[in-house]
Amino acid sequence: MNSLFSRDNQLKAIESLLNDSEKYLGQFCTTLASYTRKTAKLRDKADFLVRQLNEFASNEDPELRTCMKNLAEDLAMVQDYRQAEVERLEARVVTPLKAYGDTVKIKRADLKRFNADRNREMKELQKLEKIRLKNPADRQSISQAEVIAQKATNNANRSTRQMEETISEFQRQKLEDVKKVFSEFIMVEMLFHAKALEVYTHTFQNFETMDIDKDLELFMRKIQVTDLPLDNQVLQSVRSTSSSPPYSSPTPSTLRKTADYFTRSRRSTLRRQDDIEDEDNEEEDEEEEDVYESEGPYEEPQTLRESYAAQYSRVRRPT
Repeated sequence: MNSLFSRDNQLKAIESLLNDSEKYLGQFCTTLASYTRKTAKLRDKADFLVRQLNEFASNEDPELRTCMKNLAEDLAMVQDYRQAEVERLEARVVTPLKAYGDTVKIKRADLKRFNADRNREMKELQKLEKIRLKNPADRQSISQAEVIAQKATNNANRSTRQMEETISEFQRQKLEDVKKVFSEFIMVEMLFHAKALEVYTHTFQNFETMDIDKDLELFMRKIQVTDLPLDNQVLQSVRSTSSSPPYSSPTPSTLRKTADYFTRSRRSTLRRQDDIEDEDNEEEDEEEEDVYESEGPYEEPQTLRESYAAQYSRVRRPT
């Protein structure tokens, strides 16, 4: 009977082990599968951000355009690493945990057979005890009952040894798998974040080299308001004179003097216009030279600065 009580305790311990394994490993599998799916969604969102960065950079000035395009290239490279992270999590973490659903079912079936053998042994021992109490002189019936009970006990003992070996192997395999699964999880995460940190460090340093003043100077040149043309000045003066109060009717001599005055004034105005145009042409030539001289440094940093992804592709390109 002591063996029966010990087997009851053994059965409870095995059932508790299987229940806990099924519960917590199932929870781990569900949570890590959700973690993997959300990581994949984060990758998709980052790919969308890359497209937005490229569209934004195409409309900006050289300094910002260079840095934003480099950011887009590096962010796209990080998403390649994230895709590898998703695939590794699925293969090395989620899939092994999924297998424990079927494994626990198999162990439960083994436990059920063990429990059946134990119940059969208990039933045969109870029959033997009843026969001994009811007919203690019937040696033949007692002998037959003892043989059957001994056979049931042997089957139960054999089943117990098999169950102990099976559960011990299950526990050993579970410990190894849990250790391996979470070691792989940590390794996959470390590998991704190490690669991402390497890329983002380069990208951050790239952004630090962006010269905001150059883009701002170029922008101010684009929106700078120039002097009004001469025709507009004339129109404005005409409007101002037309709004003045009317004068008395001029005499013929006054008209001649006025005509002579406007003739001389027109000639002097034409001469001044020629001088102004010559000065404007000289200023425009000087401004063009300044622009060409100042635009030189804008293009040079673009050739010096490049994304981590571009450098990586150039280094890994087969020669």
